[in-house]
Amino acid sequence: MAKTSTRDRMSNEINAGSMADIAFLLLIFFLVTTTIAEDKGILVKLPPWSDEEPDITKLKERNVYSVLVNAQNQLLVREEPMRLANLRESTKEFIMNPNNMPNMAESPQNAIISLKNDRGTNYQTYLAVYNELKGAYQELWDDLANKRYGEPYTDDMEFAKRKSIREEIPFVISEAEPTSFGDEQ
Repeated sequence: MAKTSTRDRMSNEINAGSMADIAFLLLIFFLVTTTIAEDKGILVKLPPWSDEEPDITKLKERNVYSVLVNAQNQLLVREEPMRLANLRESTKEFIMNPNNMPNMAESPQNAIISLKNDRGTNYQTYLAVYNELKGAYQELWDDLANKRYGEPYTDDMEFAKRKSIREEIPFVISEAEPTSFGDEQ
């Protein structure tokens, strides 16, 4: 029989049986405790999907505020060129129609903003136009809330107050299907 030395009895191996368990537990811990940042974007409520043909109603042209953005990122508002800086004030004037002009909306409840862009439109331009249109509504809501309740229109405002303001000036932006690249001149 061969004599075993103390050197042969000492093993250089490390018992790694529980290492996989520890790594698995750490992985689960970090997956559970890590929060993933959500991308924020434009909050738009889309209509429900339907296979039925849409009911096409004839709208009065005076109630439709058409905003076209072409592939060169230029605005055409109601068939006239406009700068982005003037869009918000023009939109507010169209919605409220303070002078009862025949080419503006009959009332805020009837006002419809139609936004159409080209597939070549720059995304930053699209967002800037959308923000100006949304900002026009936000300013109108804020003015009405200050006049009626003496406080600005915020998410902290009572639900009933916000609802009455939104009923008087409803947020209506209709987005048309984008045209092919370069079709809008």
